[in-house]
Amino acid sequence: MSFFSRIKSLYQLFVIAVKGDEQNFTEGSINRAIFLLSVPMILEMAMESVFAVVDIFFVSRLNSSDAVAVIGLTESLLAIVYSIAWGISMGATALVARRVGEKNNEAAATAGMQAIMVGVVFSMLISLAGIFFYNDLLRLMGASEKVVATGSGFTRWMLTGNITIMMLFLINGIFRGAGNAAIAMRVLWIANLFNMVLDPILIFGLGPIPAWGVEGAAISTNIGRGVGVLIQLYYLFSGKSIVKLTIQNFKIDWKIIKQVIEVSAGGTGQFLISSASWVFLARIISHFGSVAIAGYTIALRVVVFTILPSWGMANAAATLVGQNLGAGQPERAEKSVWKTGLYNTIFLGLIMLLFLFWSAPILQFFTSDSEVVEYGTQCLQIVALGYLFYGYGMVITQSFNGAGDTKTPTLLNLFGFWCFQIPLAYLLAMQFNLGPKGVYAAIAIAESAIAVAGIMLFRMGRWKTVKV
Repeated sequence: MSFFSRIKSLYQLFVIAVKGDEQNFTEGSINRAIFLLSVPMILEMAMESVFAVVDIFFVSRLNSSDAVAVIGLTESLLAIVYSIAWGISMGATALVARRVGEKNNEAAATAGMQAIMVGVVFSMLISLAGIFFYNDLLRLMGASEKVVATGSGFTRWMLTGNITIMMLFLINGIFRGAGNAAIAMRVLWIANLFNMVLDPILIFGLGPIPAWGVEGAAISTNIGRGVGVLIQLYYLFSGKSIVKLTIQNFKIDWKIIKQVIEVSAGGTGQFLISSASWVFLARIISHFGSVAIAGYTIALRVVVFTILPSWGMANAAATLVGQNLGAGQPERAEKSVWKTGLYNTIFLGLIMLLFLFWSAPILQFFTSDSEVVEYGTQCLQIVALGYLFYGYGMVITQSFNGAGDTKTPTLLNLFGFWCFQIPLAYLLAMQFNLGPKGVYAAIAIAESAIAVAGIMLFRMGRWKTVKV
């Protein structure tokens, strides 16, 4: 096959991937399956990270390090929401993928609806905390009274409107389990478009619309995500998906809810553990002032922008594992994981080189404050040193989850983050007087160690025998 024929074939495959049809990936070329799943999932995750980048871009134009700092501290709090949403999403993906692999679409729809019910309950509890305790939660994170006065409205809106985050992640997990990541991708495109248009209008004002400042960023983000959720529900109830919800699915099925919670608990636990570690890291960095927090916040948004597409490939591996285990093909599942891990490592290796040599120009796109740029540059360059390990690590983690074995990555995160990363960050930053550099180094070291341990456990193969 000539070079141009290969390019044409790849383009045609790309079109198929973006167009998106739910498929059974238990047969045929593994490379083709990885490509068809990864492309829309990478684009989906890139779109999720755009929310964060767009908000930071416009809020930084307020020329207030306090406004940027409140976004960083609130995101650390929202990590709990993301953890629960990710966990239930992983449970939904694992159960739906297994049922689709068994060719039982009705059971897949029932599992999806029960997962949505679980997500709504958790979201309501978090909203109550946001309504009554948003100021106290910001202070708990180390925010000064000036930061609280500047941006507590942002925190209130993001916490009380968390159901848009919860449902966006959870329902997209259902689509991924069904093998149609393209729907999830398109939903986030539209949601981001709304956010991009509304952000500058609500932050700076336009005509009769008042300038809400940093609070406007939260309002526009919630509106954008809310529109995305409405589109998701349309797909689920209109019959345009394998997982077609009907009025019968609203009946509570305690047995399946128990399954959802059991499978999701490990996923939620592992993300809560890792997210709580980010809360502690932010708390440590808050000792060094708003400028340090602002630099850390912007750098992390850039990191997330590059990491989330990699999670797209990792999610592709989870779907392949779930469907192939459901079809009784564990060896094909394992082969899919190693191939996806290799591709992910190559991608993140290129991003590592970008951060090592061009961190400052990237950060200057968001802020002209030289001190903020300096802190952010240090963060990007040091954290990027672990990217080659992250590539395999995140694919392995999601593969455990796709198999329904959420216990293994939970334990990995517990020991890796709480018993290693947090103490190391405190020791390097506070005791060895490395300041924020010590926190950044602890992130790279701990993430790399977790990845190596995960690979060793995956090779043992116990995940192949998990029943869900």
